Amino acid sequence: MTATAAQPLFMGAMGLAGLLLSPLAELLISRFLPRLGGLPSPAVRITTAVVTGALFVLLTLRFGFSPELPAYLLLGMMAVQLSRIDVEHHLLPNPLVLLLLAAGFCLLTMSAVLAPDWSALLRAAAGGVILFLGYLILGLISPGGLGMGDVKLSAPLGMYLGYLGWTHLFYGGLLGFVVGGVMTVLMLRLNRGNKPSEVAHGPAMFAAAIGVALLLA
Repeated sequence: MTATAAQPLFMGAMGLAGLLLSPLAELLISRFLPRLGGLPSPAVRITTAVVTGALFVLLTLRFGFSPELPAYLLLGMMAVQLSRIDVEHHLLPNPLVLLLLAAGFCLLTMSAVLAPDWSALLRAAAGGVILFLGYLILGLISPGGLGMGDVKLSAPLGMYLGYLGWTHLFYGGLLGFVVGGVMTVLMLRLNRGNKPSEVAHGPAMFAAAIGVALLLA
């Protein structure tokens, strides 16, 4: 079988993997983080599975059969789960954020070894520190605008963006606030002008980071 013929099969397999891993992730989260209230509703579980499967296909199309792919598949799966939790509970649990940071760094290290591309790994570490410090400063200046969960989440996202390049880090970090602003406006429209008490910023951060990773070469 040629590489061209195998590519659609590989993408389909990755999409199926996303569909199957999503409910497994929710089961593990409900077991190890019972304070979140157990499994989500069937409708939510179907939605997260479909979104995860679609992200797996898009990320596979972007990275192909490369050393970077496992790391960014992890990012896609965790993005869906953490966004779901943030929207429902206005919370980004520390164990999940730390898992994304630690496991992501291990996978990116493996990618740097196999590539080899040690400069990308150093840039990833610097990116995580830079975005974290930026969010920390903003969180201290305007504690009502950013939660500490958002500040902590900026570290793994900065790491993933930094691995791809300084341009990715810049646009990914900046667009997180743009997407967050758009989401706030939409919430205002949906609530007929009544300002929501709290708008989850984690999904906007993930949307910006993954969007930049997918679209910016």
